[in-house]
Amino acid sequence: MTQDSTAPASHRHSISQRPFTPVEARVLGTLMEKARTVPDSYPLTLNTLVTGCNQKSSRDPVMQLPDAAVLEALDDLRALHLVFESSGGRVTRYEHNFLRAMGLPEQSAVLLGMLMLRGPQTAGELRLNTERWYKFLDIASVDAFLEELQDRAHEKGGPLVVKLPRAPGAREQRWAHLLCGPVDLTVAEAMASTSGTSATEDDVIRLTRRVAALEDKVATLQDQLQSLNEQLGLSQPGQE
Repeated sequence: MTQDSTAPASHRHSISQRPFTPVEARVLGTLMEKARTVPDSYPLTLNTLVTGCNQKSSRDPVMQLPDAAVLEALDDLRALHLVFESSGGRVTRYEHNFLRAMGLPEQSAVLLGMLMLRGPQTAGELRLNTERWYKFLDIASVDAFLEELQDRAHEKGGPLVVKLPRAPGAREQRWAHLLCGPVDLTVAEAMASTSGTSATEDDVIRLTRRVAALEDKVATLQDQLQSLNEQLGLSQPGQE
């Protein structure tokens, strides 16, 4: 049975009080992603969550987090009412409580989740990259939610995103989240200048989507194999 995930206003998290660490942001973003892309395997086991955090595609930066680091982040996020454990069954599972804990609408949470996973992006990139999570009507609607997050009142916790200065040669400005604290503009500009826009961008996007979908399928199969091993009383590969 899943715990009640309703967080009262007094428990809503404020970034001004305590920014996330990069690992916490990756864990939260991964939980938010998998809740939408692999709902049959959600809430996630630790193994599946670690695999999602360490994906090679659709992640910026790519991380190689050990189980211990993810567990530590989960414990800290639970204390902030941002993650809950699901009881029942033989394996502990984890689910996010981001929308309620932050007091945000679905669309805003989707944009923040994608920014946590893939770093600064333009409104157009965000609309494209979030289409498996939520289908925004157009780029203007993405911009509207981003501006709302940027203009968020201090009594509600303050701004959660910032519009970065236009990089040299770039056509559009990128947005970055503030969930881990202020953005290092020097690093952001360097990343933007090296990313560029090539003539084969659409092909890269399609390939990235295919790889992400395959990684989701692998994570689902790993989760199903783990459940089967537990039912049969078998140990996991690599375990005693």
